[in-house]
Amino acid sequence: MDGEAQTTVHIPVLFDECLDALNLAPGKIIVDGTLGGGGHSIAIARRVAPNGLTISTDRDPAALDRVDRRVEALEDGATLPLKTYFANYCDFDAALERAGVDRVDGFLLDLGLSSDQLADRERGFSFDSDGDLDLRFDPTEGVPAFEMIARWSAEKIADVIYQYGEERQSRRIARAIFERRRTNPVRSARDLAEICRRCVPTPPPWAQKKTIDPATRTFQALRIAVNDELGSLERFLSKCVDYLNPGGRVAIISFHSLEDRIVKNAFRDLEGLTVLTKKPIVATDEEIERNPRSRSAKLRVAEKKTDDGDRNRG
Repeated sequence: MDGEAQTTVHIPVLFDECLDALNLAPGKIIVDGTLGGGGHSIAIARRVAPNGLTISTDRDPAALDRVDRRVEALEDGATLPLKTYFANYCDFDAALERAGVDRVDGFLLDLGLSSDQLADRERGFSFDSDGDLDLRFDPTEGVPAFEMIARWSAEKIADVIYQYGEERQSRRIARAIFERRRTNPVRSARDLAEICRRCVPTPPPWAQKKTIDPATRTFQALRIAVNDELGSLERFLSKCVDYLNPGGRVAIISFHSLEDRIVKNAFRDLEGLTVLTKKPIVATDEEIERNPRSRSAKLRVAEKKTDDGDRNRG
């Protein structure tokens, strides 16, 4: 792999589809708001070289460190037009200012959890981890999940699990978490996963539909709440068009219906955008077999209208 160090286990989803969607060419400036393992960013940087630029942000400092080491190990690492910044993708404008850039030719977001974060057993993303149920992308900001559920009422826990996880057994899970607080509050990811597995009915053996782990929706819900993921997405969408050059593209990969709905509606409603994907692009059977995480990925793409390039930023 170009002589690079094995610094990441993350496999970028819809890899070729994303590169095609961004309409890349030498000289373009692209923002990758979710750096992750660096796969998308490095490929983009190579395609916009030598006189273009890729500006990548991530709110997980561990991701930035891994990618820095990965780039250093690349044969062409020293010449890659890639700048990385520690920031939430919704604060991309601050990164652009630091990079001395006013307008860009594309944005890419690959939302959700990376395989590297899932593999970090100290942060609670893995269901069977004995580490603290933290779930923060940025460990320096906000409150870890185990502290949040130790403070919330049973009603608040249930509402969050239902709203962000669409979990039908949210009230049963919330009551179990609340009852557990009387003797031994939930602290680890394993603690929470065991509660979810007791509360969510197991489908019968003859059920044809492939099921997910009973803890999946609850972990998703708490992670979204802890990191204000939907708020970040809405803030990004509210201003990204103003920073696009005419003909610039926005490509966003989502992994659950809440995110996908926000993206779909924003692309439809935002002034100055033309939707390029009437239906989302999804992974092929071959990719799903190679990378099961891609099964739920949906890529939507929109383009800034060429007659809307001179709007003033408010």
